[in-house]
Amino acid sequence: MPSLKPAIAEIRLAVRTALADLPEGSTIVVALSGGADSLALAAATAFEAPKRRMRVASVTVDHGLQQGSDAVATRTAQTAARLGIDPLIVKVKVGNEGGPENAAREVRYGVLRDAALDAGAAAVLLGHTLDDQAETVLLGLARGSGATSLQGMAPAREDGDGIRWLRPLLAVRRETTRAFCAASDLEFWDDPHNLDDRFTRVRVRERVLPVLEAELGPGIAEALARTAEQLREDAEAFDEMIHETIEDIVEHAEAGISVSVAALAANPAALRNRIIRLVVDSEFGASLTRVQTLEVARLATDWSGQGPIDLPGCSAARVGGRVVFTASTDPAR
Repeated sequence: MPSLKPAIAEIRLAVRTALADLPEGSTIVVALSGGADSLALAAATAFEAPKRRMRVASVTVDHGLQQGSDAVATRTAQTAARLGIDPLIVKVKVGNEGGPENAAREVRYGVLRDAALDAGAAAVLLGHTLDDQAETVLLGLARGSGATSLQGMAPAREDGDGIRWLRPLLAVRRETTRAFCAASDLEFWDDPHNLDDRFTRVRVRERVLPVLEAELGPGIAEALARTAEQLREDAEAFDEMIHETIEDIVEHAEAGISVSVAALAANPAALRNRIIRLVVDSEFGASLTRVQTLEVARLATDWSGQGPIDLPGCSAARVGGRVVFTASTDPAR
């Protein structure tokens, strides 16, 4: 009996590990673009899922951004059907809000969420690899957007609808998914956009990472992925501390919420700033920049009578011994 190819064994094990946390008999949805990463994920899932009596469906989103995209989607769905997967193709229109990459991502995730809800799925499986994680960390570093961005993509998260979003291949290199497809005689699609240097992520992939590997030695992608994992561990610890703290220092106020000045000032800067961001996000659904967060923090740590601070969706002001966040009355904010 021929031995199992290493690439096939590695990816099947990664998928088996991810599925182990889901109830037996679940329905799962695989995001299937037709590229090597998602096709390897789909094939490994089709092999592993029946062992746990799971039904597998795939969703292929045709963004209509390239000529012939409908033919690619059709071939991808046909491949999924041959693997024993129930395929679905969804054709969408993509706007340009936040740039084409972001707009396409938002539409795609909306389609996947709707499909998972319609199917009663327990999870959506995404084909992001270790290389994608390394690129994400580098992009976050370049933007200077703090530890949250440097955490990269989470291997698992659950949304408000109870759907789990899983990335089983985050520890797998991109070259391994291509080897899996070759060993499995699966023909995958190479998206021309993945070589289009108009996109920042492509420049990171094709130019920045190779230079880092050449100048600093091999293993850069793995090191970046380890960094993301360590920062997620730190963030989880911080979040636990914040939720324990926030119950004692936050009170509801008219048209908003307030936080104790003394408690904010007494906490280390890292906790203080996270508390401020969490309060604004949870109460008003808005994200603060670093500059905005620090300005709010000064109401507690360096107050000299400065007035209210306008923020996305709200304003912050020092009122006695509390920082009060009040919902904005301007609908444009």
